[in-house]
Amino acid sequence: MSVVNLVRFVAALSLAVSLPAQVSARISLGNPCVCDPAKPESMKARQCSLCNEAEKHSTDEPFFLKDINPRKPTRWLALPRKHQADSHHLHDYGKPERIALWKAAIGKAVELWGDQDWGIAYNGAEVRTQCHAHLHIGKFLKAAENDRKVITVRRAEDIPTPKNEGIYVHPVAKGLHVHLGEQITETALMR
Repeated sequence: MSVVNLVRFVAALSLAVSLPAQVSARISLGNPCVCDPAKPESMKARQCSLCNEAEKHSTDEPFFLKDINPRKPTRWLALPRKHQADSHHLHDYGKPERIALWKAAIGKAVELWGDQDWGIAYNGAEVRTQCHAHLHIGKFLKAAENDRKVITVRRAEDIPTPKNEGIYVHPVAKGLHVHLGEQITETALMR
């Protein structure tokens, strides 16, 4: 096993241990979101905490939250204001909404980490624990670079959003590397 794969394995294992023990808290294809802003009691569920935050914002612009997980002290989240039916998958948002979210997240990432050291991750449907779509923003771990299912795009507008898969994005000399085909992607970012 290469050092890179070992680092990714340890990071993925660390994330898996930190995920909630109850599978019922996971937001997946077979476990749709129960959040309904018209029913305040439904918004009290743990997996609805980001939906609750989105309700506090009055514009449709993407917004940012500092990640409250004490294991991720340097992380930020970028969220769309709009709620989607069921589990708020990124691929269910319209292209203009996704582009606005990616551009906002990249802008925040550059502000926090500079032009070359940032990364943005979106976990796949099988491992998400929050209903509301969100992107993780943090410092990219160079050891997470690999050549499996990676494409290079020049602009945020060209970032694909595969159905139910996680992706992570980071800058390279001629654009952005987009890593596809994984579920747990936030392990590419420094905790």
